[in-house]
Amino acid sequence: MTSEQTPETVPTVVERPRRLTYAAVLVALEGLALVVAGVWMLVLGIAGEAGDRQQAVTGGVTLVVLALLPLLAARGLLALRSWSRGPAVITQIMALPVAYNLLQADSVAVPAGIVLGVVAIAALVLLIHRETTRALRIRGPGRGRDEDEGPAADQRAARRK
Repeated sequence: MTSEQTPETVPTVVERPRRLTYAAVLVALEGLALVVAGVWMLVLGIAGEAGDRQQAVTGGVTLVVLALLPLLAARGLLALRSWSRGPAVITQIMALPVAYNLLQADSVAVPAGIVLGVVAIAALVLLIHRETTRALRIRGPGRGRDEDEGPAADQRAARRK
């Protein structure tokens, strides 16, 4: 503590829960998978026939750009930024129909669909966990700005009912 800081003015350090770290890792892995798929499409498109080249390049660039959403969300989750949970949840919701479509294929896409579905559901569970919302300082509906989180707030809410 410096001479200007008193115990009341020292910023509180919030420790990142393991669940939040795990969620950030899963979201980052999804982003990296999108980058790899996008680069793969670009390489195949450039090396392929001229008719398919434009479609492959467009698809590859699209996947690489889409990868920015989960990668930025993962970075925000690790930095305990409350805004990052929204893009992370949206990524998981978008991944579920993709996983379903991969499961409908009769090829090597089925295992990829299983993995994507499990990762998306696990990440969603981790992102909506109470520990995660507390660490990100996300208040539930009906919570005032000046109310604190935790057991005391829960008791006040129970008394109001």
